[in-house]
Amino acid sequence: MRDSAPDPASDAAPPLDPGTTGPVSGPVPVSGPVVPDIGAGTSSAEAAALHRPQALSPSGALSGPDPRPAPETDPAGAAAGCGARGRRTPDPGKAALAALSAPERRHLKRAEMLSVVAALGWIAQAALLAHALTLMLAPPADLTLILAEAAGFAAIGLLRTALTTRSEAMAFAAAQSVVSAARARLIETESLRRPARHGSAAIAALAVDKLDLIEPTLTRFGPAMARTRIVPLVMLAATLPFSWAATLILAVAGPLIPLFMALIGMAAREASERQLVRMGTLSDMLAERLSALIDIRALNAGPAVAADLEAQSHDLRSRTMKVLRIAFLSSGVLELFAALGVAMVAVHSGFAVLGIVTFGGWGGPVTPFGAIFVLLLAPEFFMPLREMAAAWHDRAAALAAAGEYAEWEARATPAILGSGQEAPPLPGPASVAWRGLVLDLGDRHLHVPDVALAPGQSLALTGASGAGKSSLIAALAGLVRPVAGVIEVAGRPLDDTTADGWRARLAHVPQTPHFLPETLGANLRLGCGTQDLGPALRAAAADQVVARLPRGLLTRLGERGAGLSGGEARRMLVARAHACAPEVVLADEPTADLDAETARAVAEGLMALANRGATLIVATHDAGLAARMNHQVEIG
Repeated sequence: MRDSAPDPASDAAPPLDPGTTGPVSGPVPVSGPVVPDIGAGTSSAEAAALHRPQALSPSGALSGPDPRPAPETDPAGAAAGCGARGRRTPDPGKAALAALSAPERRHLKRAEMLSVVAALGWIAQAALLAHALTLMLAPPADLTLILAEAAGFAAIGLLRTALTTRSEAMAFAAAQSVVSAARARLIETESLRRPARHGSAAIAALAVDKLDLIEPTLTRFGPAMARTRIVPLVMLAATLPFSWAATLILAVAGPLIPLFMALIGMAAREASERQLVRMGTLSDMLAERLSALIDIRALNAGPAVAADLEAQSHDLRSRTMKVLRIAFLSSGVLELFAALGVAMVAVHSGFAVLGIVTFGGWGGPVTPFGAIFVLLLAPEFFMPLREMAAAWHDRAAALAAAGEYAEWEARATPAILGSGQEAPPLPGPASVAWRGLVLDLGDRHLHVPDVALAPGQSLALTGASGAGKSSLIAALAGLVRPVAGVIEVAGRPLDDTTADGWRARLAHVPQTPHFLPETLGANLRLGCGTQDLGPALRAAAADQVVARLPRGLLTRLGERGAGLSGGEARRMLVARAHACAPEVVLADEPTADLDAETARAVAEGLMALANRGATLIVATHDAGLAARMNHQVEIG
């Protein structure tokens, strides 16, 4: 075992004599092909990849639920953004949302500007309408002029409609592109990752449901915010020449809406984040309970599990209602101030037209044209603020979803070596060697003893549970990136350029079998092209198991092999390895938790592969199986 990577110029140790047995103290020589992994933890994206004939399919992080409840972060603290020394740090939700929307920022800005121009068109319409009404108040009215102004009013209305439609279409297309790109990246990345400790259901909820929450803030909140920044100020400037009193009313009432919306928005953001966290936790819990449904029924734990799910769903419902209460409260506050502002302007303008109020204009009372014009502008002055408030909850939900996406990016495990695509087998001898290998086990680094295996040799990886044997098996398949050191396969370094071809020569027998939603025969032939499965089933002592199934090879098993015992399912994987005739076999705890007879049958199937010339590497606690290997290396 070494603490650091050795000098690359150092000579590799010579291969050991295949006839020797016993523990290995120095480098050991090893070799073999891999068939696609139908082991535990294969996601739906990976399952599709398994239909390619090349090799061991990587297991992704969508593989299994995390039994631990998701932590409820402190959104208020995140909103405050204060570091350990009181310095303000960027909001991860805002930063993630900005990064996600950056490729479509130009189109989103163009959509926002079109919506601003459409909103400002009401000023011209209001002026035409106010002038026409003023003419009607002082007969005889010029009917020709009134009709011309009506035509102008209609033409501007049609132009505003066209601009608004175009703006909404551009914003929707850009938002769809942003969400689709984020979802595609998430799914593609997860399909090339090994199982992580965070739950698959939470990631699925993020990909399917939560990312869609980003769309409304790009299509509604962004344009509304752009209008809020420009339209009220322009309307105040248009109002000021006619009535300083109305301008003052609008200037006082308008800022109160964003002020109170900001205060309410802090609570809305926190409630939205907690609701999304609980949604992911409940999704993980449901996926975990479904996967353990047989055990739950066997233990008669159905009532307890149902009560637990009911309590969790009630908690989610309560959190959802809290979010809705805050949303309705924010709408009520908005409508109150908007209604008061418009009412005060209406009262002043009406009394000014009647001659009851003589103040408010510049150097005299407000003119009838000025009063009507200001009254028409007042509701539209508040309209951008109302639209922004209506979309405020969308913003809070989008920031929460984007923040969760940023957390996923930060905690995600490194991708596997290679692209996971079909590739021709890597040429060269089926040899395996590693020097100065260091693996990341999460809480510590594992320094692996140097080994060199020649083609056809067998090796047992022994050690305590959690020592890192499974991680080493995954590293040899190119599913884990080493921290340091070199793995050589077929005489070449195992890296992104050789991993896909190397996996085309491998077979993997995982500890927990996983079957695709196909017939048993289709699962056994996957990636092999073998039509006659009889010899493979007999070699793995699995032919009698198939004979007992209701429809034989046409039987559809559950994802975890429902209808088969654990040992029978592992024998199916060994049979699949026989059908594909691999050059290298990687087996992870193949006899764990099995009775003696079943363990013996699985071990005999593996030894039959070794007797056919395949290089066999087994991670095991089974002393009897380890003793049958040519060499042994203790890990940890």
